[in-house]
Amino acid sequence: MDSFVFAAVLFAAACHAGWNAAIKIGSDTVSATVLIAVGAGLIGIAVLPFVGLPLAAAWPWIAASVLVHLFYFIGLSEAYRVGDLGRVYPLARGSAPLMTAALSVPLVGEALGPAGWAGILALASGIFLIAAPATRTQARLDAHATGFALFTAITICAYSLVDGIGARLAGSAKAYAACLFIANGIVLAAYAAIRLRGKALAAMAPYWASGLAGGALQFISYAIVIWAMTVAPIALVAALRETSVLFGAALAVVLLKEPLRPTRIAAAVIIVSGLLLIRLR
Repeated sequence: MDSFVFAAVLFAAACHAGWNAAIKIGSDTVSATVLIAVGAGLIGIAVLPFVGLPLAAAWPWIAASVLVHLFYFIGLSEAYRVGDLGRVYPLARGSAPLMTAALSVPLVGEALGPAGWAGILALASGIFLIAAPATRTQARLDAHATGFALFTAITICAYSLVDGIGARLAGSAKAYAACLFIANGIVLAAYAAIRLRGKALAAMAPYWASGLAGGALQFISYAIVIWAMTVAPIALVAALRETSVLFGAALAVVLLKEPLRPTRIAAAVIIVSGLLLIRLR
């Protein structure tokens, strides 16, 4: 993978971990999630005059992505409502690249090669190790959160493939990203109005600062990923993006006071090994 693309996706991964932490910091994860999506949509509106509209061929993919993202945000917010960031986040993100890699070969026709597959497997293994519960009791208590996390992983796989293909048809990754975020913001705002029964503004008010900051991070993060999927294999970009678990684990320890276990340190070593394999592919 090209060095610039590699570094850009790593930066996107750090931003991704940041907005996920912004969701978990607030007690109302639904309001925080929606506010972040709305913030990203506002940025999309601001940049749209400068990037233009995507080609017509991309619009069905944008519509499909918006639908998948709705279920993604629902699953993510519910997972964070009942589980710890340090467990939910890596479990959701670790399953997704394996699914994406398995489907990108027959659907997109991308050849990953031995080093690419080895890198993806190493990344996923390290991510799962981070997600491993410390005790059997914790594993039982996290069953509900685990279900939501795995559901979220399926949606991540789906929107990665949809957006990778759609951005390649759009003529401009920037235009595709802007329109996607605008549509996502509108749909999530409508979801909040229905879910919170007319109390959406009052519910989101306490989180406006972290929500808008998270929205900026979300826009930057995924816009970079969408662009990267137009110049590199979708499966590799999707897997590399999941290194955000390293940043997420650090934020969970520092900001949320979740425990730092030796398994997380070992997992970091495995993830870095996967990074090297993907970089050298």
